[in-house]
Amino acid sequence: MRLAWLHKEFNRSVGIFHPASVQQALLVVFLGMAALAKAQDQPFVHYSERERKDSLLKTVAPPRTLQSFLQQGQFFGHARGYSMYTDNNAGLTDYHANAVGIGIGYETGIWRGWQAGISGYAIYHLASSNLTNIDPLSNQPNRYELGLFNVTDPANKRELDRLEDLNLKYSRKTWSMKLGKQHIRSPFINPQDGRMRPTLVQGALFEYQAQKKMVLNAGLINRVSPRSTVRWYTVGESMGLYGVGVNADGSKSNFKGNLPESVILYVGLEKDWRIGKLKLWEQRVTNIFETRLVQWDGKASVGHTKLFYGVQWISQRALKEGGNGEASKSYFTQGGRSNAFGGRLGIQMLKGWKWTVNYTRITAAGRYLMPREWGRDPFYTFMPRERNEGYGDVHAANLVLSKPFASIKGLAVDLSYGRFYLPDVKNYALNKYGFPAYQQANVDVRYAFGGFWKGLDLQFLVVMKDAINTTYDLPKYEINKVNLVHLNLILNYHF
Repeated sequence: MRLAWLHKEFNRSVGIFHPASVQQALLVVFLGMAALAKAQDQPFVHYSERERKDSLLKTVAPPRTLQSFLQQGQFFGHARGYSMYTDNNAGLTDYHANAVGIGIGYETGIWRGWQAGISGYAIYHLASSNLTNIDPLSNQPNRYELGLFNVTDPANKRELDRLEDLNLKYSRKTWSMKLGKQHIRSPFINPQDGRMRPTLVQGALFEYQAQKKMVLNAGLINRVSPRSTVRWYTVGESMGLYGVGVNADGSKSNFKGNLPESVILYVGLEKDWRIGKLKLWEQRVTNIFETRLVQWDGKASVGHTKLFYGVQWISQRALKEGGNGEASKSYFTQGGRSNAFGGRLGIQMLKGWKWTVNYTRITAAGRYLMPREWGRDPFYTFMPRERNEGYGDVHAANLVLSKPFASIKGLAVDLSYGRFYLPDVKNYALNKYGFPAYQQANVDVRYAFGGFWKGLDLQFLVVMKDAINTTYDLPKYEINKVNLVHLNLILNYHF
């Protein structure tokens, strides 16, 4: 199946040939896409792991025996089917893949504040392109579809099972601590935006409810199992599994396997007020680099209309030698720094319409770096299937329209369009992955079933990306990056 017609309509609508037509382009794109949506009653929510509610367990009488302690626990599961297709530009290889997976877990009841959990997941390959093949024109491997399986072993389609949770939790009235293998959701380490399974961590995670609307988080992580892998890695080993990019001089980066013993330490504070929320976060990867986040998300009401806005600042600096005394083997340039600023302005209208305008500026002081294996970008301008990690001197802006539909309960649509001005692909000092400036449009439609089928949800995601700067007619700067249409059909069942 070729999707050239979709490329053509996208280019025509957004006026890729002339930057001055962006305003008209946005209007055309969103009016056209809005025809997909009819109305609904719940805010659009991106996919996240099922949250087990401890409060339900705490209502049960405390167990008096080990047997009752185990009987008061609960089993949970998640089945997932995923079909993916990428239509690259003419002459370049197209890819498709289909996978299904199922996992099951168990959490005990609570005894004197203690609780234990365990879970595992297995992925099965149904059908796909040969994902071990290298595209002959670009000499590049597959990028998206391989992520449904194991990026560290493209030929392996069978041994795709993973122990995910194995932890012990202790809770008191205002604080809790969980030790072992577990899920995590933080600005820089999180499940990420898709594929079959999320990123997981091993360590000690602590949460303290200092006040009714103020939470302190802290953690020490010594192992990571990234999305699209099946093993547990040390912190240093987990960096570079998705690709290493280039050094500032254009040579291939060689930090993979050459980083020191490290742990991830973080502390975060989140405070809610009636007018907004403050988030402060610091994360340190010992002996390599440190990252700080300051973010304010405000809100106000004008009649029946809700306004919201946000400002964000992220700063980074190298620690010691940035990972290695040899520049070619270092993750972060010795003495290097980076700064990123972001802003958001949105309006929640009657009948559920929500418009958001977002902007991100990564300064030319250096590349913003964060292992892609650990999570998605925390930028306001993040759009599923692409990142701005690894770049400096970036201007990014996007517009998002979200709508839950009351007339079709369970249906939600998320429409977005963005322009991302990256440095030239040959500006290696500020462009780690050789990615051209691009524009992107996403159509994300989701439906959550009710009644007998409660727990089942369906998602259809269309991603269109096109270059807005030169690729020097080199296929390696184009394949799986720009001038493509990428389709995703995902079915989940949580029980």
